[in-house]
Amino acid sequence: MSDFFFSGNFLEEAGWFSEAEGVLRSCRNICKENNLSFHWSLKALENLSERLPRGVIVDILCQAAKAHVIKRQLPKAELLIQQALYRSKELCKEHIYHTKFINTLLDYAFFLLNSDAVKRSVSVYQFALKLKKVLFGHENLQVAIAEDELAYALYVNEYSSGRFTESKYHAEKAIRTFQNLLPENHLLLTSAHRVKALILEEIALDSNEQESVELYKEAELLHQNALVLSLQHFGENNVQTAKHYGNIGRLYQSMQKYEEAEKMQLKAIAIKEKVLGKDDYEVGLSVGHLASLYNYHMLEYHKAEKLYYRSIDINLKLFSASYSGLEYDYRGLIHVYELLDNMDKMSEYTNKLSEWKILRETNDLNDREMSGIDYAKPSLPLSQVIFSAEFLLSITSL
Repeated sequence: MSDFFFSGNFLEEAGWFSEAEGVLRSCRNICKENNLSFHWSLKALENLSERLPRGVIVDILCQAAKAHVIKRQLPKAELLIQQALYRSKELCKEHIYHTKFINTLLDYAFFLLNSDAVKRSVSVYQFALKLKKVLFGHENLQVAIAEDELAYALYVNEYSSGRFTESKYHAEKAIRTFQNLLPENHLLLTSAHRVKALILEEIALDSNEQESVELYKEAELLHQNALVLSLQHFGENNVQTAKHYGNIGRLYQSMQKYEEAEKMQLKAIAIKEKVLGKDDYEVGLSVGHLASLYNYHMLEYHKAEKLYYRSIDINLKLFSASYSGLEYDYRGLIHVYELLDNMDKMSEYTNKLSEWKILRETNDLNDREMSGIDYAKPSLPLSQVIFSAEFLLSITSL
């Protein structure tokens, strides 16, 4: 299994993307489910040794960190990705343009984004993209991948502000590069199309009627193209496919196609529950989106109420009480109880929202104060890393 992965990794870094895709697809077929991927990342960690080449050690730490992010075991993921970052910096010494270090920066940014440290994530993505451009130039697949990832982080960061100029620029830049260098049905286009479609949908909400129609039409085409590619590569029962169904559902909600939106969200939830289980973060995300649809557009307030409670329960299990997504759940319940004329519950969740705002302000302040990249610490011995990771796993599973 590890031979498959490292062969694919080597081919990717060499720029042989078609060959790398074939090798990694074989690897994916062996580990289709997240649980198997997680299992093999643990096996790789157990067999880590200082005798291995340093680049291989960094790769294993990065892949294990990403697997733990997906499983939402964030303390362990943080330990692993920080050790990968320290070791990749040591590996390249004074030459900060080493590809291993830059790729580890991107994995670190991925961890931050999924840990709700969005501003720090954007900062790291921007730094990594700058280094990629110095190393590879502008018209390069490695650069385009970083552009795509930065575009999504910027979209998340500016979701509440409505300022999407920068994220749109990077998404379109990634798409142009992919289109110039890759076949038209290449899988890398899926993510870039998805990100641009999400951005266009938000821009459409603040545009006039004629502009909105055109933007929604383009966003729908991009989402549909991404869905077709995902179905071709992954099939129906896959998390990526479910995400595309959910994105189309959100778009249909904005387009006032409420029954179609409901069908898409229910399909997304069903697939995610089947693949990930009922309490996964991705399930909670789709549940929250369906709650919003029932609450604000379909006037199904009791259905919305149950879904908001479920979303809150999942979010509090996986994140802290300052998690950004809780705002939408609390605001949603306030609206539900206002319409149901339940003043006691409305007051309760108004207070919860106020408490959340205080916690969030503290979280955002800490995020800004920690905006630098702390990769100067010495790396721990691998035996200590593995022991610490096992300890964190045991306490987070209690």
